[in-house]
Amino acid sequence: MATSDRLLEAGADVWDAQTSHPFVTELADGTLADDAFRTWVRQDYRYLLDYARVFAIAGTKAREEDTMTHLFGVAHTTLDEEMDLHREFAADYGLSPADLESVRKAPTCVAYTNFLLRTAHEGTLPEIAAAIYPCGQGYLDIAEHMAELAPDEDHRYTPFIETYTSDEFREVVDWMRTFVDRCGERHPDQYEAMEDAFLTSARLEYRFWEMAYRQEGWGIPGDEQ
Repeated sequence: MATSDRLLEAGADVWDAQTSHPFVTELADGTLADDAFRTWVRQDYRYLLDYARVFAIAGTKAREEDTMTHLFGVAHTTLDEEMDLHREFAADYGLSPADLESVRKAPTCVAYTNFLLRTAHEGTLPEIAAAIYPCGQGYLDIAEHMAELAPDEDHRYTPFIETYTSDEFREVVDWMRTFVDRCGERHPDQYEAMEDAFLTSARLEYRFWEMAYRQEGWGIPGDEQ
């Protein structure tokens, strides 16, 4: 069995929990509250900055030129294209680029990005591959599930679903899957570490939906942003 499939099998319960989360189901049918989506946009914007850093750090650890090129390319594309997409989402909900740049990370966002960056700095390339995989594969799988749940007519969240089911995004995820499989084939002794990294990220993906849905903050009186 390919390493990516083994990881997805290990994380099946987390995957099921994500697909049934109210953020996902309500976004699919267009009923998700504006404030919940706005929270996701703001926090995911901050998340993506560190996600790009993780790919850049991974690029410095790769030894093959094509792998280095692709990892650095994903970092650039995230900053150049996906950030623009979030700015477009934000504008639709009354948020300016300055609003996004001044966002304070919620506790879950801090936990997730800190985990990814620590893995990038201290972990092996196979561990990094496993840690970033839940974000890519998860968004594709969940967006496909949203597309199945969505009504026939378009609604305000249709662009979100279309973005993460697009051919361009599928290509990104296909490469990530291949990257994970190649790492697993070359370093079978690191599978346990890869699984740990994958499951931690998968669980934090679930918590990210929950964070946005509950509009998580720090809960400190007088210190909320």
